Amino acid sequence: MVPGDHAEESIMAMADGGHGGGKEGARVMDGGEESERGHGDGGFTVKDMLWHGGSVWDAWFSCASNQVAQVLLTLPYSFSQLGMASGLVLQVFYGLMGSWTAYLISVLYVEYRARKEREGVSFKNHVIQWFEVLDGLLGPYWKAAGLAFNCTFLLFGSVIQLIACASNIYYINDRLDKRTWTYIFGACCATTVFIPSFHNYRIWSFLGLGMTTYTAWYLTIAAAVHGQVPGAKHSGPNSLMLYFTGATNILYTFGGHAVTVEIMHAMWKPRKFKYIYLVATLYVFTLTLPSASTMYWAFGDALLTHSNAFSLLPKSGWRDAAVILMLIHQFITFGFACTPLYFVWEKAIGMHHTGSVLRRALARLPLVLPIWFLAIIFPFFGPINSAVGALLVSFTVYVIPAVAHMLTYRSAHARLNAAEKPPAFLPSWSGMFVVNAFVVAWVLVVGFGLGGWASVSNFVKQIDTFGLFAKCYQCPPRAHLPAAGSPLSAPARH
Repeated sequence: MVPGDHAEESIMAMADGGHGGGKEGARVMDGGEESERGHGDGGFTVKDMLWHGGSVWDAWFSCASNQVAQVLLTLPYSFSQLGMASGLVLQVFYGLMGSWTAYLISVLYVEYRARKEREGVSFKNHVIQWFEVLDGLLGPYWKAAGLAFNCTFLLFGSVIQLIACASNIYYINDRLDKRTWTYIFGACCATTVFIPSFHNYRIWSFLGLGMTTYTAWYLTIAAAVHGQVPGAKHSGPNSLMLYFTGATNILYTFGGHAVTVEIMHAMWKPRKFKYIYLVATLYVFTLTLPSASTMYWAFGDALLTHSNAFSLLPKSGWRDAAVILMLIHQFITFGFACTPLYFVWEKAIGMHHTGSVLRRALARLPLVLPIWFLAIIFPFFGPINSAVGALLVSFTVYVIPAVAHMLTYRSAHARLNAAEKPPAFLPSWSGMFVVNAFVVAWVLVVGFGLGGWASVSNFVKQIDTFGLFAKCYQCPPRAHLPAAGSPLSAPARH
């Protein structure tokens, strides 16, 4: 196997051992790590080290890096809507809930692949995606639902990254309005069409997590050093609409596993993914909890009208560094969100198995245009996260995985021959059913129902206030320049 082919292959030899399942269920992708690392020629290059990722660490960096992104800058805004206590509790609650449904997705992936490999299906040069897992386990209607929700979420997830890029760069250079910056960063992010798959995000994931770590601790330290603003008020929650809008933004924060299947498929040993998302979430807590709570302590209700945390901190070299690092990270996250869309589009037009990177890149380009356009129409940094969380994330990464797991293992035969048995901390199928039912009920009522009402109401309010195609959303008013000929208009002398 040549290194260029490795980027699109996940060739796992079927092991004879298992994890307690039936004899058939044990034969699943867990034996090809060494052959994958060697790439068939016994050599090792710097390119392999930076480009060809498939280890547990690669998956962990991908999950942790992809989970926080620009939402790190909107969590203080959510705290101002929720209040300190609810902000802290809901982060932990939704973080654990998100880890649970990511675990369910990983189990369903292993089940789907085990069944297909028993039938002799090869996934060489084919990236398995979530809608294919649903199709193989539950049928075409589930495939359609998974495809619709996942693709729409990833589309708007990419839109959010472009909006965030424009919002952030404005705090370094405000000579251009945010809409113009969106045009520029849309062109920059379009270059992600050249990254073949999640194998190739090794170095980017590592750097991305370092960037968000710096930014989170910059926010924490800068807010603490700044201290509380005079007369700071912490009145949240002061309305149901704002409360559930903030709660839904946190639901969105820990619902970043719409790309879980693609990350698993890029691993040499996908079985090892099961608890990676949980460990990644625990690390993310060390970034989000201190930064959001300290920012809210320092600025209080002022955050209600400043959805980007950078906007309230004084300009400095440290802030500029954080802005630049977040811009790079948002480029990476744009690629994470778009890559599964690229795969779906390639499969639809028959280009998924094409070996030429250039041809595939050209085929992918049309997908960037609607993302670019939507970012210009709805530049509402912050409120758009909550709307996407309520209407899309609630189903894509919470409801659908929980219901799919219950239906896949509803029969005694399916449970007996399951490729993965219940986890050690919950060794009962009945217990898993109860947890899944709770997740579905909670997210439908609180996330989609109340959260949908609140976030859509807030989103409409932004449209009424700023209008579609807003040139510079939440930009501070510019000072009026003196009239021509006025003594104040003369250039300053030094």
